[in-house]
Amino acid sequence: MFTSPEPALPCTQAAHTGLPARAGLGLKTGHFREVLGSLPDIGFFEVHAENYMVAGGPFHHFLGLIRQQYPLSLHGVGLSIGAEGALDDQHLQRLAVLIERYQPQSFSEHLAWSSHGPVFLNDLLPLAYDMPTLNRVCDHIDQVQNTLKRPMLLENPATYLAFQRSSIDEPDFIAEVIRRSGCGLLLDVNNIHVSCVNHQRDPLTYLDALPLQAVGEIHLAGFAEDSDSLGERLLIDDHGAPIDQAVWGLYRQVLERIGPVATLIERDNQVPAFNVLLAEAQQADDLLTHVGSQP
Repeated sequence: MFTSPEPALPCTQAAHTGLPARAGLGLKTGHFREVLGSLPDIGFFEVHAENYMVAGGPFHHFLGLIRQQYPLSLHGVGLSIGAEGALDDQHLQRLAVLIERYQPQSFSEHLAWSSHGPVFLNDLLPLAYDMPTLNRVCDHIDQVQNTLKRPMLLENPATYLAFQRSSIDEPDFIAEVIRRSGCGLLLDVNNIHVSCVNHQRDPLTYLDALPLQAVGEIHLAGFAEDSDSLGERLLIDDHGAPIDQAVWGLYRQVLERIGPVATLIERDNQVPAFNVLLAEAQQADDLLTHVGSQP
């Protein structure tokens, strides 16, 4: 198990990652030049690690310049932490090289799986929450943290189905993974809203069951809405729309519980002009400032 040199954190203080307690943006290639030309007042940028797992090229050129000006978070989408098989060692080694190159303030991955044997799927698929899965996820996180020589953050998932064989409630499963592995929590507020609507759960009950003292970063995003085969409301975590008011409200509830924490605005589809994303980041910064000014 990876052992962090940091002491256990009190319940009123979120896990420290090195990211400033400000709003950040997912860095898109179409915005490289605008960012470098204007150097906007933004807390940090985040990129998907898999987009940079090559030795050179224009992506590295621009990211290197931007990294000189801003804190950086790397967000993985391909480790397949929950897969039944072993982690892809080549993928993990490429990730280690990337982290050594950029020394990001934070690295995170998903509580999900996306590979089965030699087959890789372009999706983040849900897990059955039982003891074999718990042991496997903890073993995989230990391997990641020992290889990277740093703690990672684990993101709570957005889900659309649940397994009958699950014997552990999702927040309890996440809490036990964090307790056993020493990793932190990337709290995706949109994922909580999406999952709780889809499974007809109360989002505040879900939130309060999580180990909020382990939160090192927060994600905010938009969703798409559909209906399932029974006509029930179905939310899709597509990162293709502005942040919904319900998610902003839940985000405020999070900040009132744990105080200001680095917060990323995610937009991966239907990406708008850079100034539109900056406006959402400013809205998050306003909430961070307001909560930080409270006794």
